[in-house]
Amino acid sequence: MSITIKTIGKQRYAYQAYRNGDRVTQRYLGNIADKNVERMIAEIKGGNQVQPRFYPLFWDVDPRKINIRRNSRYIIERVLEVGSIDAFRWIQEIYPTRLILETCNVSRKISEKSRIFWKIWLGGMSDAS
Repeated sequence: MSITIKTIGKQRYAYQAYRNGDRVTQRYLGNIADKNVERMIAEIKGGNQVQPRFYPLFWDVDPRKINIRRNSRYIIERVLEVGSIDAFRWIQEIYPTRLILETCNVSRKISEKSRIFWKIWLGGMSDAS
């Protein structure tokens, strides 16, 4: 994910760019002068850590110490096994679908039931068997 700032006239506007499957999508955040937009940008830029709303998924470790770049496999495994659709959308914004499918295929921590579900969901059944 990244933040793009566009200047139109004298106003500056923020957009969030993220992956949506194979496509890159830009989402309008708003005018930079808005305090809510500043808060959203700060949350996005602090993106090397797990968001507080997903802390319950990582009950066995201190979630504030998990780096989403270095611990990608651990995060993907946990979300695919016990996460919600909201958590899945979050990892889709962070990681490429190829990495999610690869982790799903090779991980021993993901149950067979979950593995089959996510392969169907992600369209990766051709890799199965």
